[in-house]
Amino acid sequence: MTAYRAMALQLACDAVNGCRDREAARALMRESIDRIGRQLAASKRFVGPDLRLVVLPEYFLTGFPMGETPQQWHYKACLTLDDPLYGELGAIATANDVYLSGNAYEIDPAFPDLYFQTSFIIEPGGEVALRYRRLVSMFAPTPHDVWDRYLEVHGFDAVFPVLDCELGRLACVASEEILYPEISRAFALRGAEVLLHSSSEVGSPADTVKGIARRARAVENQCYLVSANSAGIRRIAIPECSTDGHSQILDHQGRILAEADTGESMVTVEELDITALRRARTRPGMGNLLSRQRLELFAPIYGGAPIHAANSLLDGDGNIIAPERSHFAEQQRQALVRLAERWQEARP
Repeated sequence: MTAYRAMALQLACDAVNGCRDREAARALMRESIDRIGRQLAASKRFVGPDLRLVVLPEYFLTGFPMGETPQQWHYKACLTLDDPLYGELGAIATANDVYLSGNAYEIDPAFPDLYFQTSFIIEPGGEVALRYRRLVSMFAPTPHDVWDRYLEVHGFDAVFPVLDCELGRLACVASEEILYPEISRAFALRGAEVLLHSSSEVGSPADTVKGIARRARAVENQCYLVSANSAGIRRIAIPECSTDGHSQILDHQGRILAEADTGESMVTVEELDITALRRARTRPGMGNLLSRQRLELFAPIYGGAPIHAANSLLDGDGNIIAPERSHFAEQQRQALVRLAERWQEARP
């Protein structure tokens, strides 16, 4: 395994919320893909041929729902598994000989009335080699909401997928999921060496919640982490630069190897040495945190009564429920009740 360079390509995102119909939305998505193709090609010429991995921000194609119902967003902003837009992104990966990772809203034909927020990795041959469906989301369906059906269709291996390729073992973490240590730990236990984090978050020179979490996830899982933030979201009512800047690449000791300031930028680029990482992961000593983990200690806690219940979008007969936005707020309200009950039961 030779070392290679990775880049978190910090881009402005053009939101489709104001587009009058699906055709206008897709035209705007194609404009975004064309711009990404030009910027990525120019960036690779500048960095050099050893740039092999590029991570794009969350929302790079569409922005996020702002007042749209799930049904409206399904119609306007979501991709299909064989969508031509994936083909256009694949052509960019092929032309630049890179593994290209990003995040999009996607329709699974097994769940046609829903959409999932999907992180993906496209290999240099142009095909989507990995799909990861976001598991923790506030206002969007997740596999956990249709858990029994999802496992029946896709199996558990599809829940935490890891791509074993020439660049090492790659996995994706979506946006605020970096705040949930169990998700990154699950990938690390399945062999992930590089976490690809598409995000759209507050960028600040001061410590942020996600910035702190990134350093913790890199240390506790002994992995590289490539995190691409947006350079603002345009065409929506909130101030454009509210989610702008400070994309990062971190090593397995939580050190920030590269970081951008604000605005569109290619400067978050650094060498990843997978051979050195593997040496560190197999070296005995106090610093080898993964080898010192005692998972069975925590099984009773995690295996108890659920806080956020599974299958909330399946009815009693196993049929899929198309949700209203209010459904997700009600699920959180119920989770808060369960948390309070659990805390009460734990009191001496």
